[in-house]
Amino acid sequence: MAEYVDKHHKLIDNFILYLKIEKNASKHTINNYHTDILSFVGFAAETGAQDALFDKVNHILIRSYLAVLRDKKYAKSTITRKIASLRSFFRFLCRENVIAANPCETVKTPRLEKRLPVFLDTIEIKELLNFPIQNSDSLLGIRDRAVLELLYATGVRVSELVGISLQDMDISGRTIIVTGKGSKERIVLMGNTAVLAIEKYLRVTRPKLLMQRGAVPEKKLFLNFRGTALTDRSVRRIVEKYVEIVAISKKVSPHTIRHSFATHLLDNGADLRSVQELLGHVNLTTTQLYTHLTTERLKSVYKTSHPRS
Repeated sequence: MAEYVDKHHKLIDNFILYLKIEKNASKHTINNYHTDILSFVGFAAETGAQDALFDKVNHILIRSYLAVLRDKKYAKSTITRKIASLRSFFRFLCRENVIAANPCETVKTPRLEKRLPVFLDTIEIKELLNFPIQNSDSLLGIRDRAVLELLYATGVRVSELVGISLQDMDISGRTIIVTGKGSKERIVLMGNTAVLAIEKYLRVTRPKLLMQRGAVPEKKLFLNFRGTALTDRSVRRIVEKYVEIVAISKKVSPHTIRHSFATHLLDNGADLRSVQELLGHVNLTTTQLYTHLTTERLKSVYKTSHPRS
C-alpha cells in the first residue's frame, strides 16, 4: 500500500514540476491545480477506488465527484477550475503513457454566466486620479498619484505593477516592460500625464523613501514608507483609500482601473487586437468581454435618447 501511495504522489509531483518548468505556470495556478488534484484523490480513496487510482479512473467516477461538489454548493467557477485541473493532469498522464485515455474528455464543463466587469466612467476616473494632487506636498501623496496614473495609463495588473523594476522603464520612450501571467513579458505604453507623475515621484519621493533603508538598494519602482517594495495589498489599500475619499459608490479595486482602461480605449475607437496586446490577454475572447460593455452602453444611450426606443 505504501508503495502504491508513493507511486501516485510521485506522479502528482512530476505533474507539478511539468507545470513549473514546461508550462511556466504561475504560483497561484500551480497551487490551485495541486489542491484540486489532491481533493479528487481524497474523494477517490473514500469511495474505495484507491487501489487503481489513476489507471482505472473513468468518467463515471469524475462525474460522481462533481455531483458531490454541486451538493456542497461549490460555485460553478470553482467546479469549472477543478475540471480543468483534472483534465490537464490526466492529459499529462496520457503523455507519460501512464494511462491510455483522458477520462475527463467526455465530462462537460458547467456553463458560466458572463458577468460584465465593473468599470469607472471618465468623470469617475478623473476624480480618482486627481485627488492625490491635493496631497502634492506629501511624499506618499506623490507616490500614490504615480501609482494611480500608471495603473490607468497602462492597464497593468496589480501584480505586474509591483513587479516593475527601474531597469524595466524607458521614460523617454514612454514604455515599460512588464512581466505578466506565466512570466510572459510585454511592452506597455505611458501617456504624458503618467510620465510626469512618475518623474516627480522618482525625483522627489523615491530617494527619500530609499533613505529609510540606508545603504541597501531596492530595484523595484514603487516603495512603501519603509523604503521596501510596495506589495499587491498595499496598492489595493491605496486604491481603496482614494475611492472612499472621493466617495465613488462602486466597488473598486486595481482591476477595476484595468477594466476602465480597456473600456475607454474601445469607446474611443481602439481596435480589439491592440487592446488585447496591451492587456496581455492570450485569447481574444477574453478581451471581447469588453465589447459587451460598450454594447450595453450604446443600448442605454439609445433607450434614453431615441424618441421611439
